[in-house]
Amino acid sequence: MEPHGSRESPPREGSSFPGRWPSSALGQAFSHILHQFAGQESRRGKARNAALRDLSALLEAKECDQLFEGSDTSLRGMPEMLGQVAKALGKYAGPPEGPEGGSDRHSEVAEKAAAVGLLFLKLLRKVETAKNSLVCPAWKAGLRHLAGPVYIFAVTHNLEQPWTSPKSQGVAGQVLALLLQVTECGSVAGFLHGENEDEKGRFTAVMGLLKPDLNKDSWKNNPATKHVFSWTLQKVTRPWLSQHLERVLPPSLLISDDYQTENKILGVHCLHHVVLNVAVLLCLLDLFPILEKALHWKGDAARPSTHCDEVLQLILTHMEPEHRLLLRRTYARNLPAFVKRLGILTVRHLKRLERVIIGYLEVYDGPEEEARLKILEALKLLMQYTWPRVPCRLVVLLKALLKLICDVATDSSLTPESVKSALLEEATDCLILLDRCSQGQVKGLLAKIPQSCEDNKVGNYIRRVQQVSEGAPYDAT
Repeated sequence: MEPHGSRESPPREGSSFPGRWPSSALGQAFSHILHQFAGQESRRGKARNAALRDLSALLEAKECDQLFEGSDTSLRGMPEMLGQVAKALGKYAGPPEGPEGGSDRHSEVAEKAAAVGLLFLKLLRKVETAKNSLVCPAWKAGLRHLAGPVYIFAVTHNLEQPWTSPKSQGVAGQVLALLLQVTECGSVAGFLHGENEDEKGRFTAVMGLLKPDLNKDSWKNNPATKHVFSWTLQKVTRPWLSQHLERVLPPSLLISDDYQTENKILGVHCLHHVVLNVAVLLCLLDLFPILEKALHWKGDAARPSTHCDEVLQLILTHMEPEHRLLLRRTYARNLPAFVKRLGILTVRHLKRLERVIIGYLEVYDGPEEEARLKILEALKLLMQYTWPRVPCRLVVLLKALLKLICDVATDSSLTPESVKSALLEEATDCLILLDRCSQGQVKGLLAKIPQSCEDNKVGNYIRRVQQVSEGAPYDAT
């Protein structure tokens, strides 16, 4: 079977396709089809229609059964070529690019998509036949190059969009179902992140294909890209999404930052999914500087409230009355990160933080004491950032820290000694920092305690605070 015009030489110089294609007649036929898709603008419509007819005939020809044999050196490069053909087909069937692509062309796109979908079904059936054959070992390489472009085509036309029709949606749905069948995946999620821990999945490959159309200069050119990205993103959940954060966060932010309400909603939807399925707090804190980029402080006015302020305020509201240990640990675990992010602006929340910190220091947290250790870490950060405001809270904080030291030092529970030691060390560090912030007032208030203290361990820690060199400089960094 010789497709129309196959004697015409494939492009060499200036071709956008990889340089070495198969030298067989089959390879030359596919190369010519690519040449037709890459023709001059004036000839592109007729050439592409001819290319579709040629490809359909080629896939039905007996010679096409050799596609995945892989034993013939003349067929080397065929998997890569099939991938390029799949990309060209997807682009041909894509919705009109840019704002000039009006609704009058949508019916034309749906017709093209239905035709291309039928070609993809033929191609995938070839892969499936080769997969079940003992003489076609190259099917895996072919499928690796085909899977990404075929998936993007299927998702582009499977969803209800202005450029789809019931017919094109139906064909795209069949393509997606057959793709999952050929790749032995039980779901789209399995296709993307892998069916098991040993399988990598194809999410990285799909994002690699979408990436050129997801930057700030190109993401609006193809109206389907944002929807394919969003739909694909929703299929990848924890723990798999964490490793792809750098790939999915920039386009999510880009879409959410658009002036069009539709895009804002879609982008926020993507961000919400990312926040729910990645290390939530770290991701959220990394988002704040970007979301707040429009807020500029002018020295003659109060600093504007930020998203981080609002979230911390909400967290403190929930922390203060919380009595369930598991939730207390979760809140305490995340508190130091918020104090770090706000820095000196934490002073806005000082009163509520003081109440929360003192309340959490009073409650035994179980053998690991995770909540109290994290609260002490947050207290140290808080004093470093807001040290000018610390002296007026000296007595309250001093009492809370001394009570903690006494409770832990005399604790006879099953708390490991290493945990007790860590608590006492952290509390002592806080006392030393409190003394520096208050210009040595702590030493004066503790002066008589070592002589009257009946517990040697408590006395030793208090003496450590007093032995800090007089006049030691306060380091607020």
